[in-house]
Amino acid sequence: MDAFVIQGKAHLSGSVLVNGSKNAALPQMAAALLTAEPVTITDAPRLSDLASMGQLLEELGCDVEEAGRASPNTGGVKNGYAGTAEPASHRSVGRRLRIQTVDETATHARYEIVRTMRASISVLGPLLARRGVARVSMPGGCAIGDRPVDLHLRGLVAMGADINLCSGDITATAPVGAGGRRRLKGARIFLGGPFGSTVLGTANIMSAATLAEGTTVIENAACEPEVQDLGRMLTAMGARIEGAGTPRIVIEGVEELGGVDHRVMPDRIEAGTFMMIGAITNSQITIENCPLDALMAVTDRLERIGVKITVREPGWVDPMRVRCDVTCDRTLNPVEMTTQPYPGFPTDLQAQLLALLTIAEGNSVVTEKIFPERFLHVAELTRMGASAFRQGPTVVVSGVRRLVGAPVMASDLRASACLVMAGLAAEGETIVRRVYHLDRGYERMDLALRDMGAEIERIDDRDLERREEEAVAASTARIHSALAG
Repeated sequence: MDAFVIQGKAHLSGSVLVNGSKNAALPQMAAALLTAEPVTITDAPRLSDLASMGQLLEELGCDVEEAGRASPNTGGVKNGYAGTAEPASHRSVGRRLRIQTVDETATHARYEIVRTMRASISVLGPLLARRGVARVSMPGGCAIGDRPVDLHLRGLVAMGADINLCSGDITATAPVGAGGRRRLKGARIFLGGPFGSTVLGTANIMSAATLAEGTTVIENAACEPEVQDLGRMLTAMGARIEGAGTPRIVIEGVEELGGVDHRVMPDRIEAGTFMMIGAITNSQITIENCPLDALMAVTDRLERIGVKITVREPGWVDPMRVRCDVTCDRTLNPVEMTTQPYPGFPTDLQAQLLALLTIAEGNSVVTEKIFPERFLHVAELTRMGASAFRQGPTVVVSGVRRLVGAPVMASDLRASACLVMAGLAAEGETIVRRVYHLDRGYERMDLALRDMGAEIERIDDRDLERREEEAVAASTARIHSALAG
């Protein structure tokens, strides 16, 4: 496993190009199971999660290849990259991922792959809709609290599916319709849960409904931009969808879907993370391909803190693909923030905001309404001198004058970004272990930061241990030499 070694008090300058959205691309890749024709996804980021999804799709009978570089049935993409070598560029804007189903007999999404990421559940709806049967292992992913799939299953049951749990696998069968074909049936489905709507659940049911017989109405659907982007892709494939991006989605099922060439939306979480990196280091950076229109709740809080986001292009621009400058006041203000479903503040930026608030002047209050247990990063921030007190789903952060570098351990994807942010702002050296979490959602963040002037090194854990042993030995030798003198 890799770790990051970060020299703090960084001052950054330059620009960063936002990649395509991981959270949008994963269900879009799964949607390729809905057709036998080729599906091409442009701006697909090189991430370990997408590599895992590619491997899963290959096991389910798909050829998965990067434009100009075929890799059918090779077991996915090593370390998130096509082939074995790192690409020349660490930004994937323009990358084209082509997926085509060549064998529709496979229906089992095995535990060995599914356990690595929760988004694997996204294949359940498309498999069931197209092939009539599916067997998908219960998903894994980050340790950020309970994330049940009951809403996914409830929606599919409403569409006539027979669902059981067998040896840790979800087994699902569509009802037999006219002509002996197994086909889901349109239904009215309410997707409300204890913490609001479900993004992956909405994507799963919407995808499944495109090939169902009749009309499906999804009430309390997730409104996230990633759901809207999936709706645009499915519509381009021939689906009849109205209301994607609103709480009520209506889908009229069709007999078949065709291929598509779709450009995935920019990653709003990556963009928001780099905004906060610029702020915590008191730097001026430029963010390109920024989905600013999907970040209003984030920019509202950042502006109150003292962060300024200025669009560079004059006149009309695509609000989902802007070029903007990020600057901030020398003194940061405290704020209150509560995570909410879109268009509220995203839970995937909670950890990063909390890191920023550790150096604000005054007391801030952060409340987590989506995943109430998503605070494992708080203990690691306190190791770096942060003052944060947790009570249930709320953390009170008292700003400190400085953070101090320390060895810390990443617990999940967004916590990794939070600790990297803290390391950039801290005095001295910070070592962030288990950055494989970070690689699930950020394409070579270390290289992007280095391009802007950060002192950050990716190092293998074994090399890190040897370095630490050498440091201890040198220190011991100096002590013995002093005593002998």
